[in-house]
Amino acid sequence: MPYRSLPLIAALVFALPAGAAPVFDNPLVPQRADPHVTLQADGYYYLTATAPEYDRIEVRRARDLNGIGKGESKVVWRSHATGPMSRNIWAPEMHRIDGKWYIYFTAGRDDAPLDIRLYVLENDAANPLEGTWQERGQLKTGWEVFALDATTFALDGRRYLLWTQRPPTADKHMTAVYIAEMDTPLSIKGPATLLTTPEYAWEKVKFDVNEAPAVLVKNGRVFVTYSASATDANYALGMLTADAGANLLDAASWTKSPRPVFASSKAAGQYGPGHNSFTTTPDGKTDILVYHARGYEHIPGDSLNDPNRHTRAQAIAWRADGTPDFGEPVADKAAAASRP
Repeated sequence: MPYRSLPLIAALVFALPAGAAPVFDNPLVPQRADPHVTLQADGYYYLTATAPEYDRIEVRRARDLNGIGKGESKVVWRSHATGPMSRNIWAPEMHRIDGKWYIYFTAGRDDAPLDIRLYVLENDAANPLEGTWQERGQLKTGWEVFALDATTFALDGRRYLLWTQRPPTADKHMTAVYIAEMDTPLSIKGPATLLTTPEYAWEKVKFDVNEAPAVLVKNGRVFVTYSASATDANYALGMLTADAGANLLDAASWTKSPRPVFASSKAAGQYGPGHNSFTTTPDGKTDILVYHARGYEHIPGDSLNDPNRHTRAQAIAWRADGTPDFGEPVADKAAAASRP
C-alpha cells in the first residue's frame, strides 16, 4: 500500500476541535499486556503485545488507534516446541530501523521457563505483516542471567538499547534497568550502564522490580518510564529524566522520581497500570500513553497467570516546566458512559 501523508491521516482519523485531547475506546485490546505501539510513516499504528498464552507474537495495525483491536492482525512467529524460545514469550516490541523491521522479545526454555533472555526477529519487507520474519538469535547484554523487556531509540545519530536484567552482583532475585549504545540493531557496544534499581517501598511490593523501560524525548529532555513491584494492583510507573544533550551512558546524567508517576485508581476501577509505550496522534501534536491495566484489584493466585491485563491509551498532559503529567488511569469507556 502506498504511503500517505500524516497530515491527511490526521484529518481523517482525529477530526477533533482545536486543543481537544483524543478520547479512546478503552480497553483498546482485551487480554493484551505489555503493549508497544508505534506510528509509522505509512500512516498505520502498529501494535505488538504479550498474548496471555505466552506462546506467540502477533502484529496488529490500523490507521485509527481506537480501531487497533479490530484492525488487521497476523501471528508472525510462534514459540519453539523445546529449547530456547519455547516458553514465556513476553513483551515483543517492533521497531523500524534502517529500512528493516525488528522485533525484540523475551523468551525462556521448556526446561527452565523463567531463565529468560532477549531475542530478535528481523524482516526486510515494507509491510511487517508480509515477508519473512527471521530469527536473529539472542541479543547479548554482557552477562548471562535473567533478562527481559528490551526497547530501543535513537537520538543525535546514536542508537541505544534499554532493557531489564538481574544485576550480576545481586544476592537475591531482583531486576534493574540498563542502557547501552548499539552498534547494530542486533548488538550493543561497550559496557552496560545501570540506570535504576528498586530502592523505594513502592518499587518493592512482593518483589524488587524495575522493568519495562519506555522512552519519550520531548522539551529537550529524555524521559524513561519503567514499571515497579509485582504485576498485580501494586504495579506502577516510575520515571527517570535526563537532558537530551547529556551523556546518556553516564548514570549521573539521570534523576529519578521518588514517587510513582502513574498508579492504580480505585475511582476509575483500573489497577496495576504499567509496561507502557508512547505514541502520538497522527499530526504529532498530542502525546499518548499506551499501557496495560486490569479492571479489578484482587487476583487469586499468581498474577502472571491472570489473563486480563488489557491494552489501554490516554492523552498525556504537559506541565509548565516541560515534564509529562500522566494523571490517573481513565475509566473504561462503558463505565464512564454509565456514570451520571
